[in-house]
Amino acid sequence: MAESTQRILCVVGARPNFMKIAPIMRAFAAAPGLEASLLHTGQHYDAAMKTSFFDQLGIPEPDIDLEVGSGSHAQQTADIMKRFEPVLDELAPAAVLVVGDVNSTIACALVAVKKDIPVIHVEAGLRSGDRSMPEEINRILTDQLSGLLFTTESDAAGNLAAEGVVGQVEFVGNVMIDTLLYNLDRAVPARESLAAMGADPEQAYGLMTLHRPSNVDDPVVLRRLLSELAAIAERLPLVFPVHPRTLARIRDAGLETLLSESGIVTTTPLGYLEMLGLMRDAKVVLTDSGGIQEETTALGVPCITLRENTERPITISEGTNTIVGTDPQAIRQCFEEIQNGGGKAGRVPSLWDGCAAERIAEHTARWLARAS
Repeated sequence: MAESTQRILCVVGARPNFMKIAPIMRAFAAAPGLEASLLHTGQHYDAAMKTSFFDQLGIPEPDIDLEVGSGSHAQQTADIMKRFEPVLDELAPAAVLVVGDVNSTIACALVAVKKDIPVIHVEAGLRSGDRSMPEEINRILTDQLSGLLFTTESDAAGNLAAEGVVGQVEFVGNVMIDTLLYNLDRAVPARESLAAMGADPEQAYGLMTLHRPSNVDDPVVLRRLLSELAAIAERLPLVFPVHPRTLARIRDAGLETLLSESGIVTTTPLGYLEMLGLMRDAKVVLTDSGGIQEETTALGVPCITLRENTERPITISEGTNTIVGTDPQAIRQCFEEIQNGGGKAGRVPSLWDGCAAERIAEHTARWLARAS
């Protein structure tokens, strides 16, 4: 490695990270003076996921795989930290880059900063205001540890200032949207995916996802949501790629019949390109996913968020997203407005232009040059 080249160790661990890291790895590869290595903690990993995310998105094979696997929040975070420390000792990178708000994010940031290795956080400053969410704790702590913080929306800087964050903050845009725009022409047409599921490829449809513990772990809440979604599916068929954890909770709650006897078309988790095609052509998306709130805003597709709050408020103030919680009446009312030609038109937020990763590479190179 040339003397002037700075090595960045980029960390991914869970599915939401993969869409964010793909454009960053491309941008770092093209940036003079930077050399990026990729570490996968193994927080989420299986063969199907690798095919549907790493291969489809062109993410290079990880240089290091910690193979941590699942566990409680404490177990998983501790295992990542124990396995990550020897890697830092061996590689001695100029900085560690983490994305998002999963356990891998905070675990690797904490180990790095204690070893006096600078931390770079992509997607900094997002806040839901709900500290009962484990991701909110991960977000807050990672931002406190980071020396360089990249934000996706202008309001994030205010959140960081209010918390006394001392790292350098740069508004660069949204790498999730980099990936969406980069792959939009490659998205699998919705009619192909619908036909593969045995659904009418010419029909109008909605798309739904459920995975957050607050929605799927409580059988009462889960039944309430699925009952309302089944009622909506009588008006507009809904496609439901079922997360494995959600499927287990549905079975535990004895709700499989409710699904099978409704107009909800269930399928196993889909690849990124299949999901992107379905999202692009959906009449409405009902979800509890933060990333999908952003993607629907970028695509101009109405989104009904089945949560009481969001860490992505710009999708509400500027985008196509509406928060309804889990109240059936609120869900139905919002759906009816969209079904009748209403709903938010929205607009694409500033710097969601497909170039966020290039800005990240430029700022990172300058930041490291000043530090060296």
